[in-house]
Amino acid sequence: MLRYLPFLLLVALTVYAFIDCLNTPEEEVKHLQKVVWVLIVLLFPIVGAIVWLYSGKKRRASAGRARRTQWVAPDDNPEFLNSLREEQDRTRGRDEEKDAEKDTDRDRDKD
Repeated sequence: MLRYLPFLLLVALTVYAFIDCLNTPEEEVKHLQKVVWVLIVLLFPIVGAIVWLYSGKKRRASAGRARRTQWVAPDDNPEFLNSLREEQDRTRGRDEEKDAEKDTDRDRDKD
């Protein structure tokens, strides 16, 4: 079984590069047209896959230099926290109005 491992890794690399090439938007493909890259990956499996992964598409900046466009956890997201505060303020306002109505109803009943 271990003797098949290099073959399986090469097939996995080629399949990954092929799927990555197909899923990449046309605007992000560099140097050649997308169709040409697909043919290169299929006709020259190992070399084509490596070349595609190395120089076939535009890569994003590393996490340290990139702006915050990725998913942010809710407890770190200022917009989400603000929406919670606003909802809490609205709920408090409604509760205070209900309490005030109850107080006025009680005052009317006492009279």
